[in-house]
Amino acid sequence: MTRLLNFLFVFTVCCAPVFAQQGIVPAIKRIPPEGVQVADNDRDELGANLLALGKEIDNLKQKKDPFITNLLPDVQIYYKAVDYAIRYQEFFSQKDVAAGKKILQEGLARAKSLAEKQAPWASQKGEVVRGYISKIDGSVQPYGVTVPDNYSADGNAFDLSLWFHGRGETLGEVSFIAGGKGFAGAMPAMKNTIMLYPYGRYCNAFKFAGEVDVLEALADVKKKYKINDNGLFDRGFSMGGAAAWQFAVHYPDMWLAANPGAGFAETVDFMDKFGHEKLHPTDYERKLWHLYDCTDYASNLSNLPLYAYNGDKDPQQQAADVMEIAMKKEGLKLNRIWGINMGHGYTKAAAKTVDSLLTIEQSKGKKPSPAEIHFITYTLKYNSMYWLQVDAMGEEWEKARVDGSIIGNTITLKTQNVSEVSIVMNQLPKHFAVGDNLTLIIDNDAVKLKIIADNDTLVSHKEGARWPGGVITYPQLLKRHNLQGPIDDAFMSAFIIVKPSGTSKNVLFDKWSKAEMNRFIDQWRMQFRGDPVVKMDSEITQADMASNLIVFGDAQSNKLIAKLNAKLPIKWVANNIQAGPASYSAKDHGLIMIYPNPLNQKHYIVLNSGFTFREDAYLNNSKQIPMLPDWAVVDLNTPPDFVHPGKIEKAGFFGEHWELKAKN
Repeated sequence: MTRLLNFLFVFTVCCAPVFAQQGIVPAIKRIPPEGVQVADNDRDELGANLLALGKEIDNLKQKKDPFITNLLPDVQIYYKAVDYAIRYQEFFSQKDVAAGKKILQEGLARAKSLAEKQAPWASQKGEVVRGYISKIDGSVQPYGVTVPDNYSADGNAFDLSLWFHGRGETLGEVSFIAGGKGFAGAMPAMKNTIMLYPYGRYCNAFKFAGEVDVLEALADVKKKYKINDNGLFDRGFSMGGAAAWQFAVHYPDMWLAANPGAGFAETVDFMDKFGHEKLHPTDYERKLWHLYDCTDYASNLSNLPLYAYNGDKDPQQQAADVMEIAMKKEGLKLNRIWGINMGHGYTKAAAKTVDSLLTIEQSKGKKPSPAEIHFITYTLKYNSMYWLQVDAMGEEWEKARVDGSIIGNTITLKTQNVSEVSIVMNQLPKHFAVGDNLTLIIDNDAVKLKIIADNDTLVSHKEGARWPGGVITYPQLLKRHNLQGPIDDAFMSAFIIVKPSGTSKNVLFDKWSKAEMNRFIDQWRMQFRGDPVVKMDSEITQADMASNLIVFGDAQSNKLIAKLNAKLPIKWVANNIQAGPASYSAKDHGLIMIYPNPLNQKHYIVLNSGFTFREDAYLNNSKQIPMLPDWAVVDLNTPPDFVHPGKIEKAGFFGEHWELKAKN
């Protein structure tokens, strides 16, 4: 079996073409790389079996049987894996070609069983590959599980351990399904525990759509197996160790324990010491690092048992080094396990030590919700921990902190950069019955409350410098959880690309916008392993408003933009892009923006952009972070390169009410 722990980060830049709007830009390494040439006889065999599997899948769809529909993704993963590999030359070795033949036979066998309303793999023990349909783009995505021999669907719920795989630039669906799920052979199997190996949509360090893949795969596993919600483990190594760090700080109340190994925990120091590159971010880029810089969220680990591993000769011990420093500042101690005389890998002795420590935590069970919490966030994307929820901030991307405690019937909160909080009563360590009185003290403002329902949620908002109680009404838009930006947030839930049916009179812009759209479609498939939903502007329906709409063009070329233009904070006026008092010629400037869709303010509209990190960031996962804030005006006289979509003339964040700020 292929073991992804053998994959190391690759930083070399070599020659391969990268898109340019005009002129010539430097070449950069293509990721994923171009695959090997497939012999004609192998291609014929693969093509014939792929066609046969496609017909079987079509027949299964036509049955419209719930049993078949629910399990069909377990068949579709095989078709997609080989289809992508053939169509886009993504067999990366002759071994992949052989694996492609094998998994097609597995897919055909599953299709035959499913047609007879049988699914033997659903009760199979050992390593099994499953699939689900993603809410983001409707694509089928694979994941692996290891089911212990003593698991029974009629027995007790089992614990579950996620294992995040390492970096693998040739980790296509074929090699993942064929056996590259990434759990080291030297690692002991945890007792009464199902292992989950998320694919993470390829090689993005389980960020963005890769992060959502983990949550969707976990939800799917819970539908198919009996899982103990209080017995989840967060584990990984190398790139997977980086994922384990970010899932620990962003979802600390989800896990029984965490075990990150090597990897990275932030961007700038890692790139300096390991990537040998000095970064020079703009102000907004530095703020956006807060999204995945785990060192910023160290206080969130105060109630989570965590054991960090690295070899004593591994440069990637840097991740635990910086987290140890960050945790120490919060009064926390990082438990570290070292592999002696080991580089980038696990020693058997260290693996046994980790297993022993996690077994002890497993026997004790998940820690209960604490009476004292210390929560930090920089974005409403990650806004909750245990019984506390931050619903609004003073300013997104600045540090927000809540220190809370529960003593008797009094809940006390001390806040920084927070303007609205909720207390989720059924998550409190102490049970409050209906009719109980309690006192909520926020920044020395006290409110007397009475519990009116078992699942009550207490909400308090800040008015000026005070925290009164009462009903909250907002006359304007407000940045909220999952509606806070930046641009990249639109691609973590369902989205539709809206193509223009017309042509802009601004020739340079028209060429740039359509090129960026086509590039996004291609790069989404390559980096996030799905085919986005694409519609013409004339085809958008009311039902489509329930998705984020990614619209390319301007008010002249795209009918949807023409409909919405007057309602946007930055808009096309005459032959200019108007951003408050600033005006930019539309002849040679492009507008990129995210904003709540005026036709459905629960979802986004995005103008002229896909995900904002480009080819340069593919070379190092720590650089796969947002590169643009909520809006940007692009000077098109400078062509796009592998870092930017052109020269960023001006860019900034909208305010907390989605207003254009006077100063960015």
